Amino acid sequence: MTEFLLSVHVLVAIVTVGSITVAASMFPRIALRACGSGSGSDGAGGSGTAGEERDGRSEGTGTAVLLHRVCTGYAVAGVVVPVFGIATGAQLGVLTDAWLIVSLVLTVAAAALLGLAVLPGQRRLLALAEGAAAEEEARPVASRLSMTTGMFNVLWAVVVVLMIVRPGSTTGA
Repeated sequence: MTEFLLSVHVLVAIVTVGSITVAASMFPRIALRACGSGSGSDGAGGSGTAGEERDGRSEGTGTAVLLHRVCTGYAVAGVVVPVFGIATGAQLGVLTDAWLIVSLVLTVAAAALLGLAVLPGQRRLLALAEGAAAEEEARPVASRLSMTTGMFNVLWAVVVVLMIVRPGSTTGA
């Protein structure tokens, strides 16, 4: 049973958290580019289909919307990660180990940062892009969002290291 719980925990973490970190990291640049182009093109000289509109949105804004949907959708699915992590910890008898407690605290911090800063920041930047805001107006929001997303990513990197190294663990790692 422990192997099953650990497998689900690791697989869901890779799929959900990995997807969020990539999409959230790409989002500020893509959304800022959509703001700066006026029409949402990629700034490649206006040739080709970069500025084409679909469903009333420019391609750049559409890409930003897609990245935001990836972040929100996988954030909801990501709730499974700590649930299976706690179940695995209980099976292994390590729920009171310092490395696991610190990992859980950092996971809660990362989830709070995602829900209270990253996703709302993405919505603000999307509103600017869809409202045809100038790049200069959107740049401070994008910069703040990039920093916050970086903090989110670092929290998850620390959690991964703690899960692998398990400092002080007596389970033979």
